[in-house]
Amino acid sequence: MKIVIAENVSPRTTEILQAADPSWQIVNLVGTKIPVAEAIVDADALLIRTVTRITAELLAGAKRLRVVGRAGAGVDNVDLEAATRQGIVVMNTPGGNAVSVAEHTFAFLGMLARHMLAANASMKRGLWEKKKLTGSELRGKTLGIVGLGRVGSAVARLAQGYQMKVIAYDPYVSPRLAAERGVRLTGFEELLASCDFLTLHCSLTDETRGMIDARALALTRPGVRVVNCARGEVLDGTALLAALESGHVAAAALDVFDPEPPGKSTLVGHTRVIATPHIAGSTAEAQEVIGVTLAEQVRDYLQAGVPRNAVNLPALLPEQQRHIAPYIELGEKLGSFLAQIAGERIEQVRISYDGALAEFNTYLVRNAVLAGLLRRSLSERVNLINAGALAAERRIEVVEVRSLRRAAFSHTLGVALRTDAGSASVLGMAGLQGGQWLLGIDDIDIEAPLRGTILFMRNQDVPGVIGKLGTLLGSHGINIANFALGRRPELAEAIGLVNLDQPVPPAVLAELRAIPAIRFATAVHVSGTDTVGKL
Repeated sequence: MKIVIAENVSPRTTEILQAADPSWQIVNLVGTKIPVAEAIVDADALLIRTVTRITAELLAGAKRLRVVGRAGAGVDNVDLEAATRQGIVVMNTPGGNAVSVAEHTFAFLGMLARHMLAANASMKRGLWEKKKLTGSELRGKTLGIVGLGRVGSAVARLAQGYQMKVIAYDPYVSPRLAAERGVRLTGFEELLASCDFLTLHCSLTDETRGMIDARALALTRPGVRVVNCARGEVLDGTALLAALESGHVAAAALDVFDPEPPGKSTLVGHTRVIATPHIAGSTAEAQEVIGVTLAEQVRDYLQAGVPRNAVNLPALLPEQQRHIAPYIELGEKLGSFLAQIAGERIEQVRISYDGALAEFNTYLVRNAVLAGLLRRSLSERVNLINAGALAAERRIEVVEVRSLRRAAFSHTLGVALRTDAGSASVLGMAGLQGGQWLLGIDDIDIEAPLRGTILFMRNQDVPGVIGKLGTLLGSHGINIANFALGRRPELAEAIGLVNLDQPVPPAVLAELRAIPAIRFATAVHVSGTDTVGKL
């Protein structure tokens, strides 16, 4: 296993990864001239911060790369679409520097309220401008927070200690949760019109890019003070400069810019702007927390396939993950089984979730089914991350059906295919006798464990078939571990599932197919296909 560290992280990061497995090769590029593109050609994991740009071109040369870990919250320096398409999980460490960013924000607020920058410059010029530099208290003022995530919530807690009135705009936070944090949620325009101080703590998305523009600033109170410790792209720098020049915005404090670094900037050089070089989260304590968190996440992913804080996979609580994990494995095995017994050129996949399974977030189960179906026919890596995108790319229609009561067994997963050759379906269940089991094929009831090598056959429902099968396998030294039979008497048809202790050579399959009553026979391999551990 090779792990590349492209930027400065806590020394604890390397220590945790090396302690996880002494055989892992940890390559730290800091202080070297080795290009990232060269270092990750044979790497399994890449750790970055804000400087390294993860582009589609960079990822194209990293065929073994499984995970990109970002030390920090923002991932706008990573091409998520390209990473997802290549089956690479991208994880961040949200909240690790929340306290540091919140404290930096409040340092800004205090400096803006008390004219500290101007007062410092005045003193250094030998002046004593006490009356001219009279400031204002934070107490009683209204603080408007855009984004009530971990950082925004930490800022709100500090503001309450200063007896400020706190309002927030965040369309993804419930009023109940905001109330628990002592914050009143408002609409965006109401927040702009009501606050004395405006502070930004939202992620960079298509919705937030440039949201504080000339129109938004015009809606604020005259004399408003603006703080940005989120992302430079959220705030229109040209519009802010114009508002500062007109006097509508009294002052601003910026830790982030667009672009970074901003170089010689009129906005940065403005007398009523305080600027710091993206250091709000750069404290020794925050870097330690982030480094440890990132190392633990990457370690757990490489060792057990557990994706925590993955930004290109849906988030699951630990309890949800515990319940859904057996069905992720079942889904991959059912998909793999179908891929080996059905025709190619899949047109539609129909996935049914029954019983309690229908109540879960089944996105990962869906992708596991698709991964099992596609993995055998594609040369590229297929996993939970990119299976959905690869299916859509091939114009495969995916239909999902949920029912709390439909199935005879609870917690069942069904998969049906429509291909250019016809249709096929399977029904399975996880947890039955401690493993994954097939419960039916093509609406024929049949119970067999989904493991190892399985001989699947369709035959005429006539005497002597099972005896000939046993004799043939025995003559070639192939032992039967389990035999299951399903029948469709109205069609004089039967299906058989034979779990074997040894693989079936092609020559033996040919002999089996030569038995007149056998219409179809193939060896299906489902062992060692646990998608959970193969992300």
